[in-house]
Amino acid sequence: MGPLRPIIPRYPEWLPAAVRLYLDHTVAGVSLRVLARREGVHPSTVLRHVRRIETHRDDPLTDAALSRLGPHCPKEAAMVPFPPSETTLEMEAQRILRRLAEPGTLLAFAPEMEKAVVLRELPGGETARLAVVARELAEAFVLKDWIACRKAGRISTYGLTPQGRHHLRQGAGLAEAPAAFDWNRAEPPRILPVETPVAQMGRRRDKDGQPFLSAELVAAAERLREDFELAQMDAAPAPVWEGFLDMASAPFPATTARGRVAAALRDLGPGLGDVVLRVCCYLEGLEPCEKRMGWAARSGKVVLRIGLERLRRHYAELSRPMIG
Repeated sequence: MGPLRPIIPRYPEWLPAAVRLYLDHTVAGVSLRVLARREGVHPSTVLRHVRRIETHRDDPLTDAALSRLGPHCPKEAAMVPFPPSETTLEMEAQRILRRLAEPGTLLAFAPEMEKAVVLRELPGGETARLAVVARELAEAFVLKDWIACRKAGRISTYGLTPQGRHHLRQGAGLAEAPAAFDWNRAEPPRILPVETPVAQMGRRRDKDGQPFLSAELVAAAERLREDFELAQMDAAPAPVWEGFLDMASAPFPATTARGRVAAALRDLGPGLGDVVLRVCCYLEGLEPCEKRMGWAARSGKVVLRIGLERLRRHYAELSRPMIG
């Protein structure tokens, strides 16, 4: 018998080998022995990977993704574009996985939702929305083992896996290129979680025991950063307020993520806009920011708090209903 041809041509290139085996066996009906000969492994090894994928079908994202890749895809599932391109997948992975690497964050998803959201628990039990990701991308993340279901239910929650941390490190240029699929791979090395300067200050307390930054100020900072990342502005070097505002404004309308960033920075003005841009968006530490701006030591956190208070008012004005 000659070499097997691809059985389901809709397989994307990025699909993990174990998922391909599962679909070839359960959807196309290829026997474990044939798959084992194709991969050059023992049939029990193929069976182990097939069973592992099957146990994950209780997870809503995994089940939806596998259903899309099968021949009997439900009509409502077919309306969502899947699979995403490898370029889109990688670009969004760096944005979303970076947020999920921060302490206290999770991805939430419900079957009726068109998008999944990344949330962080704030002091007092409140939550802040950090990012939004299309459901087809979230489904791809879970197939790639970058995220895993922590709690299934009406609203299921997901967290970053060791594989997701490893991939995030590779995207930052801190690891070697990925090797071929390893049937007996060990868990990749853990990576220390990152935390934004604003999140750190939100956890700190002043001498009276109150958070240095309130939940409302942290939420405002995260809202700005979400638009900043959605607009894909983080690839450019951090300029001063005036230059960045020129770059961010025309020809983008205020309804776009880039336009919303420009409107917020314009409202803040120079000085406040500089420190908010650098600390909230480019994640620059306060001490480097103070040196760059020529400010006295420990003055940056005061200026940042003033800037975030103005940013909070800016967003409050946007949500206020028009009269007349």
